[in-house]
Amino acid sequence: MTAPHPSGHHATGRLTARAAARMLLVAAALLPLAPDAKASFLSGDALDSMANAIAWLALVIVPVVLIAAFWMVHILPEKIAEKRRHPQLAAIKTLCLLSLLFGGLLWPLAWLWAYTKPVLHKIAYGTDQEEHEGHDDALTPLHDARVEAPREVAAAPVDEATWRQRYEALERRLAAVESAAPPARPGGEA
Repeated sequence: MTAPHPSGHHATGRLTARAAARMLLVAAALLPLAPDAKASFLSGDALDSMANAIAWLALVIVPVVLIAAFWMVHILPEKIAEKRRHPQLAAIKTLCLLSLLFGGLLWPLAWLWAYTKPVLHKIAYGTDQEEHEGHDDALTPLHDARVEAPREVAAAPVDEATWRQRYEALERRLAAVESAAPPARPGGEA
């Protein structure tokens, strides 16, 4: 066995038992000279005020920020689809809203859909992009389906003369349509 070095270390760099005991005694002797340890740098009313501020932050501000961030992430596919002029923007918007209801499970689908090229739409309509005028407006079924709203019907006439005029006008239109139609074949076959 090799003799220890005068510093208490073996040639391999390990401490001997005697050197370790000396260091432990020195640390024990210096222990009473160490300052008191405190759990907080604040005390009294300052500690209470800081605890109240942290509680407000954790209970009110953080949830509001997290909800806003969750909302912003969930409308991201809609913004991407608008920027890329995706022809199925209304469907992507709907999927984003449904994703909010389902806790974000549908969000990856909306995100992927916003980045896809609508191949079948291009085959059918000749383009894979579409202008979205008024995209900030609320979704309306008639507008999205490109169907016009029904026209307002004129108020029904109240006197007999007006009813008779309308009846005669309808009879004339019916006669014109019947005279323009091809004659029906015997036996009811068209």
